[in-house]
Amino acid sequence: MVGRDEVELILAGDVIARIAAQTCRQSGLSIVYQELLDFSGDEIYMTSADDFQGRSYGDVITAFVDASPIGLLVPGGGPRLNPPADTVIGPGDRLVVIAADDDRITRGASTVNAVDEALLAMPVPRAERPERTLILGWNRRAPALVRELDRYAPAGSTVTVVAPAAADDAGLAGLGALLVRQGLEVRTADSADRSVLDALGVEVFDHIVVLCESDHLDVSRADARTLITLLHLRDIASRLGRDFSIVSEMLDLRDRALAEVARADDFIVSDRLTSLMIAQVSENKHLNAVFADILDPEGSEIYLKPAADYVVTDRPVPYAAVVEAARRRGETAIGYRIAAQHEESDVAYGVRLNPRKDAMVTFEADDRVIVLAED
Repeated sequence: MVGRDEVELILAGDVIARIAAQTCRQSGLSIVYQELLDFSGDEIYMTSADDFQGRSYGDVITAFVDASPIGLLVPGGGPRLNPPADTVIGPGDRLVVIAADDDRITRGASTVNAVDEALLAMPVPRAERPERTLILGWNRRAPALVRELDRYAPAGSTVTVVAPAAADDAGLAGLGALLVRQGLEVRTADSADRSVLDALGVEVFDHIVVLCESDHLDVSRADARTLITLLHLRDIASRLGRDFSIVSEMLDLRDRALAEVARADDFIVSDRLTSLMIAQVSENKHLNAVFADILDPEGSEIYLKPAADYVVTDRPVPYAAVVEAARRRGETAIGYRIAAQHEESDVAYGVRLNPRKDAMVTFEADDRVIVLAED
């Protein structure tokens, strides 16, 4: 009431639940968010689009060597991320771009030469099938996580929650009736107990999320229980000779280095992500709407898709070819992830945002292209 339009509201629990729901279905996404939010790397900026009035968004995508346009900010309206390529830039429109700094956004005519058609690849159709998701542990964000998963999961999917009895009082009761795409199964048990994990048959699940029990434990104890659960899961995987996707929520960034011993596919350091988002929005209030749009299942979200669906693999290609291949599919490319570097923290676990268009990169079968897309 006091701040009126000057106040930007960030619902931390919902933000983390949405990031967790997206991340558990595609490894590496939390690193992308952290890179976008962290002031030390490439960030999201708004810049004038006056030089591009009358031109299309598709033209703008290739007009920068060292910046990545991702959408438009229309006067009097919210952001339009990944608009259709034929969208015409109008008076007063501003570009939403990813760049190393606001003084690195140089405008001008197209700087990308024509891409060799022989470098582009056709996407491989993949049938959608029901998914099985396992959530181990419980905190106040868990109901929102289950609801968010329901907005992404294919029809006929299931989510199994293994949590202490106290979880029944925290929002599980009646949650199943609200779900449309997936069924809900609840088991009352200690999710850090090895015998419980052995009995679950964790190898049959497509995605596993380990939540920190932050509602009744302090930070160090909650992260310690998460670490124990991760170690058990990886030992089970090793004994069975199987590999399955594991995403873990952590509270303290300092515990991440220790948790990497357990080789989770992704980590969500919830308090850090929330703090970074608050800091970014305090610098530019329009970013709140941008991130809200990205995190909303409606419209375009961030996806990590097989690089082989965009360009040829096992030979050097200019990153501009990736941008062009994505543009033809109605998507906006913002970077890539090298799978072989997924455990190397000094190179952001293989995530490279906003590479130069003229940079050469050699993709392999497991590498991913990072795009804004509707599905």
